[in-house]
Amino acid sequence: MRAVQQQRVKTKIRKNDTVLVIAGKDKGKQGRVLQVDRTRGRILVEDVQKVKEHVRPNPQRQIKGGIAERESMLHISNVMLVTADGKRTRIGTHIDADGNRSRVAVREGALLENK
Repeated sequence: MRAVQQQRVKTKIRKNDTVLVIAGKDKGKQGRVLQVDRTRGRILVEDVQKVKEHVRPNPQRQIKGGIAERESMLHISNVMLVTADGKRTRIGTHIDADGNRSRVAVREGALLENK
């Protein structure tokens, strides 16, 4: 039996981008991307999709027991990139004369960052 290889999800959102949640219980919240999981198509956004987790005490690791709150993963399709002026936009690419590829905001055509 062959192992099925999982497809990686194509995404133009990267770590440290500022995104806006456009769907789900946290719709309207903004946050910074902490982690991108391309195999599952999910991202971790700072202070968004908070869940409570019951933690057992573990004296060997200096972990106190109780109820801890942490961020949970969101699907990539539920967020949009936010530009520096606070407007949400899709992301395009632009190749300059030297062959360098850079990300561009589709709404305004503003340069986001170089690759």
